[in-house]
Amino acid sequence: MSRGVADIAPARLALLSGGKVPSATLTEGLAIDFAQLLAAAVPAVGAARLDRMRAQAADGITRRMALAAQLLLEANTDLALLQAHASDTVRGWACFTIAAQAGWTLPQQLAAMRPLADDGHFGVREWAWLALRPHLAAQLDEAIALLAPWTADPSERVRRFACEALRPRGVWCAHIARLKEQPQLALPMLQALRADPAVYVQDSVANWLNDAAKSQLDWVRSLCAQWLLESPAAATQRICKRAQRSIS
Repeated sequence: MSRGVADIAPARLALLSGGKVPSATLTEGLAIDFAQLLAAAVPAVGAARLDRMRAQAADGITRRMALAAQLLLEANTDLALLQAHASDTVRGWACFTIAAQAGWTLPQQLAAMRPLADDGHFGVREWAWLALRPHLAAQLDEAIALLAPWTADPSERVRRFACEALRPRGVWCAHIARLKEQPQLALPMLQALRADPAVYVQDSVANWLNDAAKSQLDWVRSLCAQWLLESPAAATQRICKRAQRSIS
């Protein structure tokens, strides 16, 4: 397993940038040549757009993901082609393409994003919520109402998306000020997940509450105490312990 970009074998990197194989690690995903992958995945994208991608090669990966989506939209690329691609990065571009669709409502964006939120690759699942998070944050009340039913989905990946997408602080993304100050707004989602059987979901709920504790410590302590009283299941105990792991 490669430890850094420089450790990735040239043959392996060629397969990754050619869209032939999915990345096995975050490091592999970061090493991919986006212009090369774009040319391989969508040959009709055009030389000028490939030049624009090359010009932004030094940008952070999230910026380049968004740029790829912009270029693909300009080229009228079939979204289904992107969603079915072998490369997890290309499927990640599909996430950002959905988020950048002009005129789509939040319900339309969520419906289109759901298969990607349930993708078998860890990276695609992260891009799914990262791409849509600005729209969710901008329409927070509607987002919470729309995501609450996702907490009952049979797929743990979909349930986890509902929680992870609206973490107050999150990772690699802007904070959501309203949730930092009023974490109780998300109770329709959190309450439904307090005893989720999947560790994948439990970790997300715990991290959500740990985020909230940085600005609303007493609320998190009180909620955990209430949950442990009402639902003393092992899953709830694990969530509450991890939620308060950095609380002195």
